[in-house]
Amino acid sequence: MPVINRIADYADDLTAWRRHLHQNPETRFDCHETAAFVVARLREFGITEIHEGIAQTGVVAIIEGQGAGPTIGLRADMDALPITEETGADYASVVPGKMHACGHDGHTTMLLGAARYLAETRNFVGRVALIFQPAEEWGGGAGVMVEEGIMERFNIGQVYGVHNAPGLPLGEFHSRAGPLMAAVDTLWVTVKGRGGHGAQPEECIDPVAAIVAMVGALQTIVSRNRKGTDSLVLSVTQIHTGSADNIIPETGWFCATVRTYDKAVQDMVEARCHEIVTGVAAAMGVSAEIDFERGYPATVNHEAETAFAMGVAQDVGAGIVECEPDMGAEDFSYMLERRPGAYLFLGQGEGAGLHHPRYDFNDAVAPVGASFFARLVETAQPRG
Repeated sequence: MPVINRIADYADDLTAWRRHLHQNPETRFDCHETAAFVVARLREFGITEIHEGIAQTGVVAIIEGQGAGPTIGLRADMDALPITEETGADYASVVPGKMHACGHDGHTTMLLGAARYLAETRNFVGRVALIFQPAEEWGGGAGVMVEEGIMERFNIGQVYGVHNAPGLPLGEFHSRAGPLMAAVDTLWVTVKGRGGHGAQPEECIDPVAAIVAMVGALQTIVSRNRKGTDSLVLSVTQIHTGSADNIIPETGWFCATVRTYDKAVQDMVEARCHEIVTGVAAAMGVSAEIDFERGYPATVNHEAETAFAMGVAQDVGAGIVECEPDMGAEDFSYMLERRPGAYLFLGQGEGAGLHHPRYDFNDAVAPVGASFFARLVETAQPRG
């Protein structure tokens, strides 16, 4: 079963909506105009139960089916990135320093397309909760919406999301049961010694030497503390210290990104970071402040729901592929921690990658994503 014919009829509207959103990007929780655009479209579709102001600018809209039944959640993120656009498109961002470089304009459009179709046909029982979320890129908007109680408030039983994927064949869905994307944590370390003249190191306590030793020792977590079958990335990404070639600085700091799939591995890494930094600091006579900042949890798809979603994807898309886990991160993970569901990647063909200033969502894939969302509902909660 290919793209739903009625949704294919919306293609020009989908393109117009997406390009309007693309021209007017908003970041973090400040998605006021985006949310207003979404709400205006939902009202045009005849949807009357619309809840605004969740996680500041998030929206949840409810479509009632024909008959009693469960509630299925469909999620789209709405926020953009602090990037200056270089696409040269006629509909390029008009907001300096901001652009939709991750395709959330397309995600919002796909869910709006599904909403229009579902509101017209209502060929399902129970209810659909349309979740339009701010602050995926920064701020964990999904987690905030969950903490504000959307799953309980709207009695959502299962939840699904989609992300576009440049470089994958157009219309092809990729996903897997179990860990799909990693947890992302950040280690911050500030080191204080005693500064002085570079020609007299014996009178100083050198934070540079301590930082170098700490960074080297931290690499042993992957090689010596990780079980071979566990996945782990620890990358030191910034080191900042010093002001001149002949001055031993007083302080310095560094940070690292940590990616894991398993909470036990995550806990081990945090403990070892504290032990290593504290131990090196004591050995070298410096003080160290350590902050292991936990970010988005791992995105873990539920087995039955993933099989179901991939079956639907097979019907509406250009094929399905069971993919390898990815070390990127996604805050839809918070929703999957609270309810069963699945997250899928949808290929949009060749083009610049995500978070690139020349990236652009492929409008040809929007009817595929909208059809996927709609068929999820009709298949999960069929009439009769």
